[in-house]
This record gives sequence, structure tokens and C-alpha cells, in this order.
Amino acid sequence: MSNSNTGKRKSLQARIVSGSVVLLSGTGLTMVINLIYNIAVARYLGAKGFGHATVVYTLLTLLSSVTLAYQMICSKVVAQQHTPQGKTAVYRMLHRGSLIFGLVVGLLLLALQKPISSYLNLPDSNLIAWIAIGAAFYIPLGARRGLIQGTLGFRALALNMVIEQAVRLAGSLALIRAGMSVQGVIIANSAAIVVAYFGVPIKLTGHGPSPLGFSDAVRETFHATVFFSGQMLINNCGIVLVNHYFLAGDAGIYAAIAMVGRVISSMSMAVVNSTFPLVAGTQDEERRDLRVIATSLMLVLGIGAGIALGLMVAPASLWMHLFGAEFHIAGRYDIPYLLALYAVSTVIYSLAALIISFEMSYKIANTSWVQLAFSGVLVAGISRFHSSLREVVLVQLVLMLVLFVLVSLPFLITALTDPKNMLRGAGCSPFRLIRRVSEEEVIAEFLKSDFHRHEFREYQDSLSDMVLKPDLDSAEDNAKRRALLFIRHLSLWKELPDGTEWHEVEVNDGDLENIRIFPRAQWRRTADGNFSATDVAAGIRTRPHLLEARFLAKIDAIGDRLQQSETGLSAVILIGVNENEPLTVLDGNHRLIASMLTSPSRVNKLRFLCGLSPRMRECCWYNSNLMTLFRYARNVLTNTVRNPEAELARLLRNPG
Repeated sequence: MSNSNTGKRKSLQARIVSGSVVLLSGTGLTMVINLIYNIAVARYLGAKGFGHATVVYTLLTLLSSVTLAYQMICSKVVAQQHTPQGKTAVYRMLHRGSLIFGLVVGLLLLALQKPISSYLNLPDSNLIAWIAIGAAFYIPLGARRGLIQGTLGFRALALNMVIEQAVRLAGSLALIRAGMSVQGVIIANSAAIVVAYFGVPIKLTGHGPSPLGFSDAVRETFHATVFFSGQMLINNCGIVLVNHYFLAGDAGIYAAIAMVGRVISSMSMAVVNSTFPLVAGTQDEERRDLRVIATSLMLVLGIGAGIALGLMVAPASLWMHLFGAEFHIAGRYDIPYLLALYAVSTVIYSLAALIISFEMSYKIANTSWVQLAFSGVLVAGISRFHSSLREVVLVQLVLMLVLFVLVSLPFLITALTDPKNMLRGAGCSPFRLIRRVSEEEVIAEFLKSDFHRHEFREYQDSLSDMVLKPDLDSAEDNAKRRALLFIRHLSLWKELPDGTEWHEVEVNDGDLENIRIFPRAQWRRTADGNFSATDVAAGIRTRPHLLEARFLAKIDAIGDRLQQSETGLSAVILIGVNENEPLTVLDGNHRLIASMLTSPSRVNKLRFLCGLSPRMRECCWYNSNLMTLFRYARNVLTNTVRNPEAELARLLRNPG
């Protein structure tokens, strides 16, 4: 890896940390104001009134899935534009759509205010009408914040969030003191959103067509809405359901507990909001360094773990003093216990959400649908298990842990094994195709290199001429060689896509960095995370002590054969999508590396056969991830009914 590339990756990490620090500072101040707001409202309104105010505001928070979707997509596409005119055109298009969407949502809330207030056991349906005004402005607020986020205006974004919370706090206290109680709090919340909307600093440049097509905008916005819908349901469905299933006092206590989750989620979103536009606007080779995502994950984990630890050691009397005597819970599972448990659940979920959003910054991440499905499972779980507040929190903890595993494992497997993550494919020069070859010729070469294995011991005397001196014009011999190869490699070969075209290709020294060694155990020890043939060979030269003596002896023996003879070694077999993208060695790892270690010029003496298919990414030997490995396992089970030895025996008994 070049020093320039390393420098880029470090600068991207530094920019993520720098942007996160700015937004974390603003978010920290926002959370302090929010904490004061919650404590003050809880003390003035009591547990019952606090529960009502919180659940109404939670409706707005649930609707923010659309707000945040517009913010995310606007920041992503704006960050990808290279001119101020392009950034302005994208913003105008998305802002126009968000205004229409906000108006529709506001009108729907007005139309449904009575059934919603009845379900939530609210004292006044007008509370929904007041929050509808805030919703109409809250959705287009996302597009406005997305513009300043996409232009990396993190200070302006942080200031806007602080202004919103300050108006929310001051307005709530003023209207409560004026005797408006819960209604005053809801009016203040809506007013804060209106002030935040008009307070976003917008600088537009010129006019012109949007580089983002309408269909692409709809697709991107819909996908982001799926992500944030799942996120909002996961973070807030507990408040709605507890308000429905529990008494008003218990619902108020749970609202205070859930406040901690919102603090952690908001701090985590500060990291996401700085990471997202930076990753969206960078080259593939920068973001694909695992240290980039690790930096963001460690920031979220450190913040969440620190908050959870503080909650565990805080005495129960502190919360009674802050919120009031009505928030006391007797017994072992008191307020500090539930707060800490809820915090751990939120930290785990925040890590999963960061991984999903990281993928969304450069592609359509199907894990958003997994998250949305889990939000439905969470609603069903709480609806089924709600005998106590502790049980409600435990349901969330267990399901968030499962979600994190399902989201992180495919991401990690893909990051570690996807050849595009490990090769310099963006600048890959085309491999030169020499001629088309038949599948029978490739099987003959594969079998020739493998015939010394113990699996073929009983055939080595009788069939050696057919294997070592193949007659490719004989259909009978071709069938025998195929059955013979399948004794050991049936599952491997059947994993290759149907219709794979085989070619003999020319490989020169400059092409080796775009040929990938499949990451098996021995190669991993010296590859340092990059499995291009050049890096693997360099690792063996500089770190031979990490390898077993038997493995090194095998490499040396092959190298000796290369020095003693110009021929005699079977072809190296490669697979790939096309000749313009990186290739992976299917068979011949040792021969290729041995030739590079002996002398670079020896590589030109090797023969290379390559299978190309536009569906090669479905093959686990080329692109190992959870889906391709699942497909491979399914194919292995399917092929267990096939008996290659019996097929070979039949061919040997009945020649012709």
C-alpha cells in the first residue's frame, strides 16, 4: 500500500473525528438543554402530564423518519456534486418535494386527530392538531439541514439544533407558567421547529437542472425513509406502546427512562451526520479501509459506554431529586437499573444503525429492510411481553443484540473478503485475451495440477496418461476427467456460474496487483488485509517467520521446478467478471506466488486460463459474503446426492 493512500485514509479518519467533535459539541449542548427541558417539564406537569406531552412529541419523532431521510439524501447527493450550481440544483429539487410531503403529513394528522388521541388516551385531541403544524415544517427542515450537512457546514448544523432546543425549553416553561400545561408544551415544540426551519442559513448559487433524476431521487428518498422508519420505530415505539398498555404514571416513568436512549441516539447521530457526507464524497479506496468505519464505531461505543457506566453508578436518590417523588420505583429493578439497561440496548442499536448508514453513504443497503423488519418484531415483542417496565426493556435489549449481529456479520465478511475491497480495481488495466478455450481444457489443466492428491490414489496408475497427456478431442476421456475432478472438487466447480466463458489470457508483471489470492489461512498470515498477488508475495519475503516450514518448503520446491524447466507446470486458473476488473485465483496460488518469489520474469512463463461471467459476484470463490456463502452451503447439500466415483466407475466399465 502506497504512502499516499495511507495518508488519504488517515486524513479521512481525521476529518471524521474533526466533524464528529464539532457535531458532538453541539449535540452535547443540545442534550444538556433537552435534559433541563425534560426535568423541568416532568417536575411541573408530574408523571401523568409528562407522559402525555412525551407521547405526543413522540408522534413527531416517528414522523421524523421522513425528515431525516430528506436530510440524509440531500447531504449525500450534495456532497457528491463538484460545483455550487450542482449542489443548489439538488437542494431545490429535494426541498420542493419535502414541502409537499410535509403539507400532506400535516393534513393527515389534522384529519386523524381524534382516533389518534383516543388510542393514546390523551385528554385533548387538539394536542394532535398543534403537533401537525410542527410536522408540516419538520419534514422540509430535513432538506435544509441536509444542504448545510452536505457542504460540511457542521458548525451551522450544530447551532441550528441548539436553537431548536433552546426555543423548545424557553417556550415550554413560558407557556406552562402562563397556565397552558400540556398544550403549552406541545405548542412550544411546534414553534421550535418553525424557528429552526427559518433559521437554517441557506446560500444558493444559480439555476439549472438537477443532476439527480426524479426516479433516482424517489428511489434514494424511499430507501432512506425505510431506514429511518425502522430507526424511529425502534427508538420510540416503546413509549407509544407503554402509554397504551400501562397506567399514565408508569408511562411517565418509562418516558423518563427512554430519555436516556434519546441522548445516546442523538450523540450517535452526531457521528453519523459527520461520517455520512465525508464517506459519500470520497473515493472507494479511502472509505474501504476498515479503520474508517472502526473510527466511527469506536466514537459511538465510547460515548454510549461512558453514559451507561455513569447511569449504573448514579444513586436512585439523584433521579428522585431531579424528576420528583412520583418517579420512584421500589425494589431491585429501580430507576438506575432500568436506565442502565436501556442505555446498553441503545448503544448496541446505535452501532448497528451506524453500520447501515455507512453502507447507505455509497450504495443501496438492503440491511435497511432488515432493520425495518426488526422494528415490526419489536412492536410485536413488546405487545406480547409487557408485564413490567423491566420486561419491556429486556425485549428491546435482546432484539437489538440480534439485529446488531445480523447487520454487522455480512458487512464484516464482505469487507474482509470482497476483492474490490482489497485490490486497486478502479484503475485496473484490461487483461489481454489470447483465445477462447473449452471447459474441457480447463478441467484437464485443473486435474493435472491436483492429480497427486491422496483422493486420486487408486486412479494414479491406471489413468495417469489420460490426465497428464490429455486428448481433448476424445468425448469419452473428457467425461472421465470431469468425473475424476468432481471426486474432490464437485462443490467448487458447481459454484461457478452457468455459461462461464473460458479464455487463455496474457498476464504481465504490471497486472499482478489486480490478481487476488483467495484469503485462506496461510495467505492471511502475511497479507496484512490485502490479498493482491504483489502484496502477498511481498509479505512472504518480509515476514516468512509467520508461515509454517512445510508451506515455505512447498513454495521453494515449486520455485526450483520453475528454474529447472520452462514448462511442466499446469496453468493457473483465474475467475472474474470481465477482463477489465480484478481477477481471483481459483487454482494455482502456490505456482503464481512461487514464480513471483523466484523471479518476476518467471511469471511470463506461466500459462493463465480465465473464466469470465457477469454473474461471477454470485460465486463465493470470487466474492465471499453471507449471501454467497449461504448459496454455496445450499449447493453443497444439493450435490450430496451426486456420486462422482460411481459415475467414473460406470464410465470405466462402459467405454464409449
